[in-house]
Amino acid sequence: MQALGQRARQASRLMASAGRGKKDAALMAIATKLESSSAALRLANEKDLAAAKDNGLEAALVDRLVLSESGIAAMATGCRQVAALPDPIGEVGDMSYRPSGIQVGKMRVPLGVIGIIYESRPNVTIDAAILCLKSGNATILRGGSEAIYSNMAIAQCIAEGLAEVGLPTDAVQVVETTDRAAVGQLISMPDYVDVIIPRGGKGLIERITRDASVPVIKHLDGICHVYIDQDADPKKAFDIALNSKTHRYGVCNAMETLLVHQDIAKQILPRLCQAYVDVGVELRGCIRTQAIVPMLAAIDEDWDTEYLAAILAIKVVVDFDQAVQHIADHSSDHTESIVTESYTASRKFIQQVDSSSVIVNASTRFADGFEYGLGAEIGISTDKLHARGPVGLEGLTSQKYIVYGDGHIRK
Repeated sequence: MQALGQRARQASRLMASAGRGKKDAALMAIATKLESSSAALRLANEKDLAAAKDNGLEAALVDRLVLSESGIAAMATGCRQVAALPDPIGEVGDMSYRPSGIQVGKMRVPLGVIGIIYESRPNVTIDAAILCLKSGNATILRGGSEAIYSNMAIAQCIAEGLAEVGLPTDAVQVVETTDRAAVGQLISMPDYVDVIIPRGGKGLIERITRDASVPVIKHLDGICHVYIDQDADPKKAFDIALNSKTHRYGVCNAMETLLVHQDIAKQILPRLCQAYVDVGVELRGCIRTQAIVPMLAAIDEDWDTEYLAAILAIKVVVDFDQAVQHIADHSSDHTESIVTESYTASRKFIQQVDSSSVIVNASTRFADGFEYGLGAEIGISTDKLHARGPVGLEGLTSQKYIVYGDGHIRK
């Protein structure tokens, strides 16, 4: 791991000065390599699938491992899409002349070496690699042991694409060992690794956050709320609340708790709850909610649970302030949405709710890098320092001050 770190640090210096043309050419070459290596990739993937089945891996996890022909084509398309994105590196802004005569501004620069730790899906290998390359970083990728053959085959395509255009192949390195001790090493090498990004289950992210001596960009939970205000448009409220929960269940930006103002609850809840029941959502409500629509009683634990399943907690609140307080007490700082026609309420919600995404009159499912116009994302951050919310290319960069003078000395 130390050797990987040393090579990555050296490669990061070369990547930082690589021009956009060369980086984009590398991404296009990687896309071509993926397509031409489709048979080899699927053969490697079959080894992973056979081992997963022999080890009794759950069917849902085995399904995540599958690298189909269409999946490989999608990875190649992703390479070309990222190549088409604007390059943030070298961007200069906020230039101004100081009274001393010097000119001061900020330039966007890569973070350096990014360690990414993830589980299951082999496509994460290519997603992570191309975002790091485009943003001028080197990366060390540690995928799950269940996808080791697939990940190594993808890494070979990346290395060939980099070599073809003269960029360092060490800019993307996949950890070849399945030994879990490698993760402990990776997260404790601040001399070689500038930031760690974990992607996976809560257990993995908790461990990385607890043990890392390298800064971590992460989110633990997606306990997202929709608040239906007393001044909500009933149709908007119905559509947004239904979509936020049922569009997809197992994603971090799905709503887990619905808050409804008491003045509109009797009007909106019966029809909305029936819609949830019709698609198989289990409802758990507070006493006020149960008085309007019979359902299971919510317990304290429900307000702090990321279900990632067809389960929804519902609470009727007495006013706006109680809704905001509930979010402050139970949110994971991921995404919250208000449905209201009141300009005042929407402004107060945006000002008072401190999550990485705060939404007015739209589904929580829009909290996504692609939907925000970032083109692609490496994950979601609920941290307050550096990146927050969907982390795209700009989130994988930092800024440094640049100063222009012409013989100026300080007096």
